[in-house]
Amino acid sequence: MKRVETVSSEMVKKEILKQLDRLPPEFQRRVLDFTQALALSVPKGVSGKKLLRFAGILTPEEAQTMKKAIEAGCEQADINEW
Repeated sequence: MKRVETVSSEMVKKEILKQLDRLPPEFQRRVLDFTQALALSVPKGVSGKKLLRFAGILTPEEAQTMKKAIEAGCEQADINEW
């Protein structure tokens, strides 16, 4: 397949499926494992650069209050929740 940056996502998916059909099951499994590993490597959340605008908006007292609230509410398991 000729590599073109303007190829649509749908075209890429179709080509992958076409090529996948030509592979034996053990290679298909390897492709699946590879795609799962790639999906896990995609960054999630918001970049730090986008969060910089929030730097310094809390007073030290507000930050301490927030820290205490997080410590009090996190890492606790409610065994009756499930």
